[in-house]
Amino acid sequence: GDYVWLDSGTGVPIGARVKESEKGKLQLVDDEGKVHKVGTKEQAALRPMHPTSVAGVEDMIRLGDLTEAGLLRNLLVRHREGSIYTYTGSILVAVNPYKVLPIYTAEQVHTYTDRRLGELPPHVFAIADSCFFNMRRSHKNQCCVISGESGAGKTESAKLMLQYLAAVSGQRSWIEQQILEANPILEAFGNAKTIRNDNSSRFGKYIDINFNTQGAIEGARIEQYLLEKSRVCRQAPEERNYHIFYYMLVGMTPQQKTKLSLGNAGDYNYLTMGKCTTCEGRDDLTEYTHFLSALKILMFSDSDSWEISRLLAAVLHLGNVEFEGTSADNLEGCDIIESTHFNMAAKLMEVNAKVLEKSLTQRSFQTNRERVITSLNSEQAQDGRDAFVKAIYGRLFIWVVDKINAAVFKPLPEDSEEVHQCIGLLDIFGFENFVKNSFEQLCINFANEQLQQFFVRHVFKLEQDEYSREGVVWTHIEYNDNQRTLDVLASKPLNILALIDEESSFPKGTDRTMMQKVNKQHGKGDVYMAPKNDHEKQFGIRHFAGVVFYDSQGFLEKNRDVLSADVIELVETSTNQLLKQAFKTDLAPGAPRGGGNARMTMTTPKNSLRLGPDGKKRSPTLIGQFRKSLEALMKALAACQPDFIRCIKPNDLKQPEFFDRDLCMRQLRYSGMMETIKIPRQASPSATPSQSSWSASACC
Repeated sequence: GDYVWLDSGTGVPIGARVKESEKGKLQLVDDEGKVHKVGTKEQAALRPMHPTSVAGVEDMIRLGDLTEAGLLRNLLVRHREGSIYTYTGSILVAVNPYKVLPIYTAEQVHTYTDRRLGELPPHVFAIADSCFFNMRRSHKNQCCVISGESGAGKTESAKLMLQYLAAVSGQRSWIEQQILEANPILEAFGNAKTIRNDNSSRFGKYIDINFNTQGAIEGARIEQYLLEKSRVCRQAPEERNYHIFYYMLVGMTPQQKTKLSLGNAGDYNYLTMGKCTTCEGRDDLTEYTHFLSALKILMFSDSDSWEISRLLAAVLHLGNVEFEGTSADNLEGCDIIESTHFNMAAKLMEVNAKVLEKSLTQRSFQTNRERVITSLNSEQAQDGRDAFVKAIYGRLFIWVVDKINAAVFKPLPEDSEEVHQCIGLLDIFGFENFVKNSFEQLCINFANEQLQQFFVRHVFKLEQDEYSREGVVWTHIEYNDNQRTLDVLASKPLNILALIDEESSFPKGTDRTMMQKVNKQHGKGDVYMAPKNDHEKQFGIRHFAGVVFYDSQGFLEKNRDVLSADVIELVETSTNQLLKQAFKTDLAPGAPRGGGNARMTMTTPKNSLRLGPDGKKRSPTLIGQFRKSLEALMKALAACQPDFIRCIKPNDLKQPEFFDRDLCMRQLRYSGMMETIKIPRQASPSATPSQSSWSASACC
């Protein structure tokens, strides 16, 4: 009946129960149900398990076995009994249950309202309540950073936080309903089924909720980060495009589909790249109904809704346009193969079909003397078409977010003496490491490095400094500081992101020349791992969460993110008002125009527009835009009192009641959870969430 720690062979002991003891031998059953027979000699290696690890505890600071194995088993035990939430001081660890739980009712909201953290069992509502009442008590803006891998449950945690804040502000007003209904719209355009998650957010968002002095919600503002535009044209096996396309095709009436000349999802190249058009567990028809309802609540008119559908249909038709290679005077070119898809795309975008054909099959360049027109081969034309489609979808997404903000954001009058108090919720892409990682994953993981440092500095550096000031006796804790990785990626002169940007500014710059410069500058360090030879395209980065290898192919093209001048001129001729609104920044007088071959200056966060020798502004690089918005985000977080929710994915199969020890251990390690526990334990061995000075300062 005793519980012991047994060597698992993986470096982290596993819990086991003594089932039988006879003739000096023990028969053990481990936490995974495997039977072990242990002889007299091997028994010396067994360690008795502390009672707190047998039954599990609500706050891991109280664990007697303060080891990786102790943390892991505590989450396992609680996961098996249906308790998905666990505290680490004032930090909430949330394990995705992969099923609906009846613990988010109005009764639960009432139960957790105005209660001290740790007074009740761990819950996401307790963190939301802590944010709300700390804001009201201290009059300081709050934020909650929700982190974890893709599929760990970040988006659901953010939605539950929002649900609680809307309920506890007590107004039951229209603005609260509008803020809640923004989610179905954002998820339709920005979420997709991936191999790891049926509702994966393919963008980051920061929702800043504004309260008046009485604690009532007055409005909100949404910032979006780095939508994965490449998904519109390409999906990995067993993955889907964005939800909205599938919603439309099952939810529209036959008459609407006829007007847009739409069929089924299987008819479109852009929806079948991953050979997956359905998503088990998601009802696209029900979601489409909810989506349309949310549009009305957020003040999108029927005309807006229809124009969005027309533009999305144009995207699908463009994806089915095919090109046929031609040759004349030893020069390659291409023609568009006549099809209803091409004609329909032109009709929906309200552009002349001949002008559309020219913009897709030719490129024009302005030299000092004349305008030069060159023909594209079929591969180049496909790439140009895809770039146009990504631009349409990316700009449409921004237009949708702006439209939502126009409905829910209520700025104070300039002469107002009242000040808004705010709670910010950050739901941003988790650390990613796929079989093939590209430019998007480098940007995403750079963002995660920044957020990890924010967490590390708040929990470790600030708290240890506070103990020193207060004269608390403690031992300095070594923690995993990722500053060196950030130095190599973005901070030091000639960092990797700066070198990618610099090479993007050269017309003849290629992925290969970029890699040569990066290898020369960083090849001898231990953060960057250079390719094995000059022909290899993969390089590695030692991130806080482990080594990730990136395929450099396509880096410069994605970073330049430049549309040809021909495409911009095409949009200018359109009579489709939504298309022109979406591209209004590109169409503005003096706006940067793509397609030129001018030398451009290096982009930095403070200089996101590049200049040509003629003094004209050029489009900002994707890295430049992203670093600028990330810098603003980190400043916003630093100005708030933060809370943290660490989301854990229990398995890669999206299965309820299945806990993969190795996967969870890896996530615990790079979350810094082990070091997190040591700080309050060293200050006060019997610390609890309500007693620990660390917990109090972290949540109040």
